[in-house]
Amino acid sequence: MWSGVLPAVTSKFKEDGSLDHDEMTRCFGLQMDAGCDGLIVCGSLGEGPMMTLDERIAVMRTAKAVSGGKPVLMTVAAASTRESCEIAQRAATAGADGLMVVPSLVYQTNDTETVATLRAVAEAGDLPIMIYSNKIAYRVDVTPALMEELAADKRFVAIKESSDDIRRTTEIFNRLGDRYAVLTGVDNLAYEALAVGAVGWVAGLVCAFPKETVAIYRLMKEGRNAEALALYRWFRSLLDLDVSTYLVQNIKLAEALAIGSNERVRSPRQPLSGETRKRVESIIRAAMEVRPALPAFG
Repeated sequence: MWSGVLPAVTSKFKEDGSLDHDEMTRCFGLQMDAGCDGLIVCGSLGEGPMMTLDERIAVMRTAKAVSGGKPVLMTVAAASTRESCEIAQRAATAGADGLMVVPSLVYQTNDTETVATLRAVAEAGDLPIMIYSNKIAYRVDVTPALMEELAADKRFVAIKESSDDIRRTTEIFNRLGDRYAVLTGVDNLAYEALAVGAVGWVAGLVCAFPKETVAIYRLMKEGRNAEALALYRWFRSLLDLDVSTYLVQNIKLAEALAIGSNERVRSPRQPLSGETRKRVESIIRAAMEVRPALPAFG
């Protein structure tokens, strides 16, 4: 159902901390202009847990206004199942095209609890769902066995595979065939995941480098793997910035340098500073100095 490049977009704030819908409209529009295949709002990169539910809905509506009919997914990530269900219900009422669901944001659920939570959210929102499997960040592993247990419910349509183990993608296909659309959620494993059959990329650095991200995906789909690999090798130092405790600040700094946006974040986060900022900025600037020409597509 979902494939291609789906940016996990950042949220933009004014100097007073309120939502900057004009800047989000501009930045989301750059994603669409580059040929991205949808938008995912209010995830970890989008600072969703730092927002009120009303603010999350407002960001989703802004994304819908610029998506050109392409799917906009609301991230469901909350400490309690009850709150997750509320997010799902509100998102559905406000016109979300689907949900990306984190099974449990704080508490480490066991298998029975994980399945029960995902089923509860599916009932509450009654929308297509991308299951976010990320045992590294959230300590809850949605294994292929659990995916099989959920497979009878057709609302579960996709997996954002973020286990950081490239073998997992093949394990999903071997166990479940094409039951789920499998999208990679780890920027610096994207080439590898696409090479073994992932149909899409839930991307982070795309926020600052949309054309390069889309080019890698399109090259892979056209079987032009060598060209994709060359571009991916250039991109790799930037993609590593997504796999970090400071991914939000890293990517917002990249947006500031590459597309003229800003670095404002919601506390307790603060923009990068000191030696950390110097290191990250040097990585971004060094890559931009040797930014390759992009290939043509038919």
